[in-house]
Amino acid sequence: MKKGTLAGIIILAVIALICIWGFGKYNTLVEKEENVETAWAQVENQYQRRMDLVPQLVGVVKGYAQHESNTLEAVIEARSKATSITIDANSLTEENLQAFQAAQGELGSALSRLMAISESYPDLKANQNFLELQSQLEGTENRLAVARNAYNEQVRIFNISVRRFPDNIVAGMFGFEKKALFQAAEEAHKAPVVEF
Repeated sequence: MKKGTLAGIIILAVIALICIWGFGKYNTLVEKEENVETAWAQVENQYQRRMDLVPQLVGVVKGYAQHESNTLEAVIEARSKATSITIDANSLTEENLQAFQAAQGELGSALSRLMAISESYPDLKANQNFLELQSQLEGTENRLAVARNAYNEQVRIFNISVRRFPDNIVAGMFGFEKKALFQAAEEAHKAPVVEF
């Protein structure tokens, strides 16, 4: 066999191996990005579940606490604001995620005030509809925490792949970028004030 032919075969074999390696890395990054998007869809699903519970909860409380209209309006307004901010998995930037979290935080705060109102109304606290809605809301908040943790884990795995050598070469070539993590709300860093 001639030297030129042998060198050509070796070059083609090396190029083929690099291509196979690159395809494998690309496919792995695509799979990890899909996992992030699926995890984000679960977060959105749980937030939607919470949004769907709010009107029912407000309706039940409204029947008992008519003079608490400011709190009820705050919940409705916070729900409206929270539903107006949506992000899809392709726009999970730090800024978008912070805006989304802020709106969801406002809704959570308004719901906390709504739950505090229930303490003033013994009949409301005994109402079966209210108790069921309160239980569903608590379960939804737990599901949200689990979904956010699962999302953050998938983002962590993806971000490591995007940054780790030699995967970062393939990621850079095909435009894979780091995804934003869910972070604690700013007020979560402050100790709550408990007064008796």
